Parts: sequence; C-alpha cells; structure tokens
Amino acid sequence: MTPQGPSRRRHRPTAPAAPPSVGILDLAFHRASLATPHGDSKPERDRRRAELKIVRAGATVVRHLRLETRRFLHPPLTPFERALVAERYGAGSVERSLTRVRRAEERIRGLQRDAERGARRLHGPEMIGDAVRAYYGRLSSFVREVDPDLARLREVERFLAERPQVNPGLPTLVVAGFPNVGKSSLVGRLSSAHPKVAEYPFTTLSIALGHADLGFDRLQVLDTPGVLGRVRHANPAEAEAEAAVRRAATVVLFLLDPTGTGGHSIEEQERLLERWRAELPELPILPVETKCDLLRRPTDRLQVSALTGEGVPELQRRLRELVRPKGELPPMEEALVEAAPEVEDLPARPPKRSGRARRE
Repeated sequence: MTPQGPSRRRHRPTAPAAPPSVGILDLAFHRASLATPHGDSKPERDRRRAELKIVRAGATVVRHLRLETRRFLHPPLTPFERALVAERYGAGSVERSLTRVRRAEERIRGLQRDAERGARRLHGPEMIGDAVRAYYGRLSSFVREVDPDLARLREVERFLAERPQVNPGLPTLVVAGFPNVGKSSLVGRLSSAHPKVAEYPFTTLSIALGHADLGFDRLQVLDTPGVLGRVRHANPAEAEAEAAVRRAATVVLFLLDPTGTGGHSIEEQERLLERWRAELPELPILPVETKCDLLRRPTDRLQVSALTGEGVPELQRRLRELVRPKGELPPMEEALVEAAPEVEDLPARPPKRSGRARRE
C-alpha cells in the first residue's frame, strides 16, 4: 500500500476583478431597459422610450461617478490624509483622477443633451434603435476611459479606511522614534489604544489611534511605526510615521532607548531627533528616554518605564503643559486646586414680612 503524503489542494487562480465601468454600465442599462412610457400610438411610445433610455442611462452613470468621488470631496481630505496618500501613491494622484472623472461627467452630460434633442426628431424603429445603440456605445467609451482612475480612487479609499480617522480639530500627540524603543507600550499607558506589543522591531506597521483625557479636552494619541531616519529609502511604514509627525502632530513625543536593546545606538536616535528639530522648528518635540527600569543614566531628560509606570505621571504633566490651549479654561484637576476668588460680604436681607403682618 502506497503511503499517502499530505493532501495537496489545488489553488485556483483568483479571477481578476472586473473594471469599475462594468458594474456602473450594467446598472445604467438595466435601469434604462425598464422604461415604460405612455403614448397614443406605438411610434410615439417608441420615441419616448428612446428618450427615457437616454436620460436614465446617462443620469445613472453620472450619479455613480459622483458616488465614486464623494469620499474625497465631502468633506475634503485632511492635510494628514493628503500626506498619507501622497507618500503611498504619489503627490497629486488623487487630484488628477478626480479631475478626469469630473471631465467624464461633463462629457456625458453633453452627450446626453445632444442625444435627447436628437431623439425627438427620430422616426421609425430602426432609426430609433440605431440612435440609442450609438448613444450607449459613446456612453460606455467615456466611462471605460476613466476605469484606471476609478480603480485608483477605490484603492485609495480602502487604504484610508484602514487608517484611523484623525480629527484635525483636536490636539494630537504623535509618539515617534526608532523601532523597538517602547512606543506602543507607552501609548498603552497614556491612552485608550491597545497596540500590539512584541519584543522584536517593526511590530507596528501602520499608525494606530487612542485617546487620553487631559481635563479640558480629548487628546488624540497616535502610535507610529519605527523610523530609521532614512531620507530617501524609507519603507511605507516609515513614510506613514513621517507624515504623522509633519501633518498631524500638535506635539511630538520622541522616545529614545539608551539601552541599545532595540538594535540601534543612542547616537543614531539623536541624529534623527536633531534633524526633525531642524526641519520642524515650530513643532514642539519632547524627547523622553525609555526603559529606565533597565538603565538609568545621568541626563536632564525625563526617564520613563512603560513596564513599571515610573515617570509616567510626570510625563503626563509635561504633556498637559505643552498641549494646554492658550487663553482657554485650565484643566479640571488644576481648576479644583486653585483658590476661589474672595467675595465681599453682602449685607443681610431683612426678613420677608408675611401677608398677615402687613395687614396688621
């Protein structure tokens, strides 16, 4: 008896996805085919049916082209989202696709107007059928021309849907640094985020979002992938981290690991810190040394340990000072300990007389 090895399953190749135009045109032509106009005679009904097919097909296509672009227009992309898209797909790629789709809409509207006017002068089933088929053909060509743009917009939409929605109206703390310096562990201490934590570098492959309460408002906390400081050879994860620092941060918490357990020297980390400070002089960057439970060295910087929680309360206090809005109400916990302003004693009011006393 021949021994049987492990079963081998035949993996069928996945069929390529149909272009976006296929679904849009199928829906448009199906809706047009349901036209059932009224008329006193068959020639009149045929002509009206042709007009309805032209109008319905064109309107359905335009509506779905608008649906394809709605994610990027209402509301428009934030500066952070634009930076993410530019890093992954190239600067201006989405804008060029939106422009070509908008031009296709304009051409389809013009085609529909011309075909609708021409249908009013048609006579005979053959002439009407030829006109509708010619209109369908040109309509299809206009939609197929923007297939690459529609596919690109769908891909970008999926890409953004996998990233957290950062509210540009809220203060944002971006936690950044080299791989395996303890960013995710500290983010878990500071916010509601639950990032993946492991003992190997590049555990975080994309940005993650959490929130913290500083007393006056919610603070958005972004955990970012590790950055190696490579200007021209950054991988996609590093590019996302750089985009978060440059386009989303109110304050950057730059973590340094002096222990060397992450595989990178403190000198390498210092160079990245100095480069960001030189390139972003207006952005507050707070350097903090991590893993103080493993190594404590003489330094003026704050030292923290995400494992034991040492230094975390002081870090929260410093972050509150950096993020605190100027001219706004103080944080809740500070307001509670502030002395209440002195109020002068007012003279006591005379007792209120009852109705019986007034009558007497």
